[in-house]
Amino acid sequence: MLLTALLLAVFCTARAQSDTSGQLRMTQQQIIAAKASGTRAPGSSNLSAVQVIVIHGDPAKPGLYTILLKVAPNTKIPAHLHPDDRVGTVVSGTWYFGYGDKFDEGKLKELPVGSVYSEVEGQNHFAMTKDQPVIVEITGYGASGVTYVNAADDPLNHR
Repeated sequence: MLLTALLLAVFCTARAQSDTSGQLRMTQQQIIAAKASGTRAPGSSNLSAVQVIVIHGDPAKPGLYTILLKVAPNTKIPAHLHPDDRVGTVVSGTWYFGYGDKFDEGKLKELPVGSVYSEVEGQNHFAMTKDQPVIVEITGYGASGVTYVNAADDPLNHR
C-alpha cells in the first residue's frame, strides 16, 4: 500500500506543463506562478522545503526533461548526486551552490538571478537558500534520480 502511494505521488508529480505536442512557452511570471503538485519527482532532493514542477518531459524516463525547484527560505540541501548530467538556471532569488562530498558553506558560490551552473553525472553537490525563496530551472537527460552521500540525509529514509 505504501509503495502504491509513493508511486502515485511520483507519477502525479511528473506531469509536464508542456502540451501534447511537446511545445512549451513560459514567461518568468508564469514560472513564478506555477504550482507544484508535490515535493517528489525523480531528480529532486525529496525535501519537503523543495517543491518540484515538471515542465517538460518526464525525469523518470530516458529523454530530455526540465523541472522547476521552488525552494523555501533557509533550506540546506545535503551532499547528493544524480545519475544524469543537468544544467540549472536561477529564475528568482539567490541560490548558493557547491561541489563536494559534504555540505560545506565555505564552498558555496552565490548565484543570483540569471546564473547558470552544472550538476555533473555522479558528482556530489549541495546547496542552500538564505532569507528568500529561490526558483531554479533544471534541464537534464533522464532517467534521473537522487542518491545522498549520507543515506541518513535522505528524507525518504525517515518515513
